[in-house]
Amino acid sequence: STFSNALHSGRGRESHQLSLCAPRFCTCSLSTISGSADGAAAIAGLVALGGLAPQAGVLEEIALGLGADVPACLFGRPVFAGGIGERLERAPPVPPGWLVIVNPGVPLATSRVFEARTGNFASAERWTSAHTDIHALADHLAGLQNDLDEPARHLAPEIDSVLDRLARTAGVLLSRLSGSGATCFGLFEGPDEARAAAAEIAADQPHWWVAAAPMLHGPLNRPWSA
Repeated sequence: STFSNALHSGRGRESHQLSLCAPRFCTCSLSTISGSADGAAAIAGLVALGGLAPQAGVLEEIALGLGADVPACLFGRPVFAGGIGERLERAPPVPPGWLVIVNPGVPLATSRVFEARTGNFASAERWTSAHTDIHALADHLAGLQNDLDEPARHLAPEIDSVLDRLARTAGVLLSRLSGSGATCFGLFEGPDEARAAAAEIAADQPHWWVAAAPMLHGPLNRPWSA
């Protein structure tokens, strides 16, 4: 995708229009805000490159214009999000842990999932104290729900196979749908378990997109305060 915006510090500095091209290595709908993370990284890079000091709210406005998930990515730390993603609240630190992210290669539009769901949304879950470790976080999350899980599974039955495969890997603490799908994730304690699980799944299902990655458990180093 191409990101283009005239960003300035508000101190009379000349604005320049820049274009960035972010290649996509998975053409399926990841639903893991990967494109949003690219957009946030582009904004952060431009701020650092230009030595800019943006006024309060400017970056958030630009981020929301790129996508509903971009402000959370730009925030650069654990966060609770409300509305369409524009209402952000700082969340307690997340304990160290690892994820295995899996997509079966099935496109699934977010709009279709929202159109297919019925009933009211569950109440937003918030907590104020950090979990002692990744096991405590997994136990907490196990009691919560994703309101888009049922319609996403109905539209893309392959999700059932992904969740079943994640649940059968050694060391998995929790397996869930990510957002509106079709990507799912498994929660693991450390890199050895996560990487082994990712390699096992990739060998069994070579056409699936599989990756292991650490969770963000502290703030990113941003050139502005968040």
